[in-house]
Amino acid sequence: MTSSSILRHPLVSFGREVCGDLEAGLRREWLVTNGLGGYAAGTLAGPNTRRYHGLLVAALAPPVERTVLVGAAVEWAEYGGARYPLFAFEYADGTIDQQGFVHCEAFALEGALPVWHYALADALLEKRVWMPYGANTTYMRYRLVRASAPLALAITPLVTYRDFHTLATHDSYEFQAQTHAQGTTLRAFAGARPLHVLASSGSFTPQNDWFEHFFHRIEHERGFDATTSDLFAPGTFHATLQPGETWTLVCSAEDQPDLDAERALATAQARQHRLLRQAQAEASDPVVQQLVLAADQFIVHRSEPDAPEPSAPPAQPTGKTVIAGYHWFNDWGRDTMIALPGLTLDTGRPTEAAGILRTFARYVADGLLPNNFPDSAGVIPGYNTVDATLWYVEAIRAYAQASGDAALVDELLPTVRAIAERHIAGTRYHIHADPDDGLLYAGEPGVQLTWMDAKIGEWVVTPRIGKPVEINALWYNLLRTLASWLAARGDAAAARYTALAEQAQTSFMRRFVRAAQPHLADVVDTPSGDDWTLRPNQIFAVSLHHPIIAGDTARRVVDSTARALLTSYGLRSLDPADPAYCGTYIGTPRQRDSVYHQGPVWSWPIGAFAEAHFRVYGDAAAALAFLRPFEHHLRDACLGSISEIFEGDPPHLPRGAVAQAWGVAEVLRVWRLLAGKIR
Repeated sequence: MTSSSILRHPLVSFGREVCGDLEAGLRREWLVTNGLGGYAAGTLAGPNTRRYHGLLVAALAPPVERTVLVGAAVEWAEYGGARYPLFAFEYADGTIDQQGFVHCEAFALEGALPVWHYALADALLEKRVWMPYGANTTYMRYRLVRASAPLALAITPLVTYRDFHTLATHDSYEFQAQTHAQGTTLRAFAGARPLHVLASSGSFTPQNDWFEHFFHRIEHERGFDATTSDLFAPGTFHATLQPGETWTLVCSAEDQPDLDAERALATAQARQHRLLRQAQAEASDPVVQQLVLAADQFIVHRSEPDAPEPSAPPAQPTGKTVIAGYHWFNDWGRDTMIALPGLTLDTGRPTEAAGILRTFARYVADGLLPNNFPDSAGVIPGYNTVDATLWYVEAIRAYAQASGDAALVDELLPTVRAIAERHIAGTRYHIHADPDDGLLYAGEPGVQLTWMDAKIGEWVVTPRIGKPVEINALWYNLLRTLASWLAARGDAAAARYTALAEQAQTSFMRRFVRAAQPHLADVVDTPSGDDWTLRPNQIFAVSLHHPIIAGDTARRVVDSTARALLTSYGLRSLDPADPAYCGTYIGTPRQRDSVYHQGPVWSWPIGAFAEAHFRVYGDAAAALAFLRPFEHHLRDACLGSISEIFEGDPPHLPRGAVAQAWGVAEVLRVWRLLAGKIR
């Protein structure tokens, strides 16, 4: 490990200027994950601002059935005759209770693991939170770094048992506790998963109390219930630390959690070293290192029996998949395939990439990849997508190019050919190649098929029925890729797909390009004619492996995108000059969904823009400069990760999911691509 590694010199760190400021601490969130879809998360300052926050959010049927088991903890330190809070709560009446953040001297992400330091007179107390890979367990370790006398800890875990999308009150459960030497085991109701709350040493005093009416301010901002939230206090753990000693609280939904916290921490730290080594990122830019570790948070396990034939697809795939974002997303076909190259190929994890590609191949039905897998086990996935399948073929191409694994291409080639043929002949949702021009048509009333998929009741906000620009750029790439694979194997069918690709390209230039327009059409052949709205979708006509346009046309696309849509953190989803543009993203779910793709900045297309800019202008340093603002963003919102969206108007406040797979993946992928061109 090089001395410059973020594991030794954190990229994300703060002193009292942030740690001691309530508002600054509340807008910054920390996240640790377990490779199962479970996680622990909260704010730097302490109060939970989201219903999704908690010290243990377990994935009871990985990666779904995410359940908040431990919401928070009451933490007191006694030292030198004084009593210091290490916690802070916000209640429905506006009270900020205890304000433990004022004692926080420093915070840092050591890789992806959060560490707080509390200054208590001349004592310095360190707190770490992490989860072991592959277990629904959270460790909270306290270490007395320095002191001139012993320090006493009194820690009260606050528990619940609720789906992470909901809140619950004290009358929802009647906890049954079994106290033993190391702590307590709790059941919220008959049949509930047991929750073990254990300590490495010290004593435990049972109690039976409720903390009521917590306030979740971000849920309030998002138009959701923010106050019907109570947590149960089963008892208090007591321990006394001498300088240099540690004490650990273990919260677990596993049958036999490991109480050797030092071993667990060493394992977690070693895993971070290993992730950087296999990504060959030990000497990379600190931003690259941070994104490599962030990428790991989205690759998770799915526990399901073998899938039956695609004609009767089961609810879940087996093996590895990708969580689209934290906190509330599950795995989506589109997000997975867009994110896969950055998450796996640019992190040295080709085996996992191959596993994900194989997993999803078994779920292709009628030539389509699943759009999303529901957030519960045993439910059939939805197939309402036109782009997920096309991105799937692009992901296979990227994998084959990076790995040289021709065997996987051989294995998946029949699936890809079947996909192409179903798209040519026609499949669900009126998806078909128009025989007159070779362009791909998709859509029917009431169904959202592209990534601009907001729907309110029966209202599809951005229906994009017809021939969308990025869909046809992807369709062209599929045909070119399939033709190249077949040609390499001496298959005469390659000529047919080459001819179809050439037809689609010729038609694309005729239908999507106008001399008088500086940008491409967004959708042609809609029910009301051609749509010339300026959106970021046109950039993929330049950025994809097989660009469907080139030369002056490509330059015009890059320039028009830059002038109207480019921001520091991604591309606006709509031209600000459009009457439908909305530069903010606040309000009720209906208000937010109605503008989801009508102005907010999306982080993930910035990768395509930077790559397209380099392709047109040939200046890698200039293209990389479009990504550099994300270094600052890594110190905001979800620390060490990238937000889903930002407001369209300056200062472009982060909104949506706090950590999004395709945003992390695309910034990482293109950052490494362009940095490699500069050397």
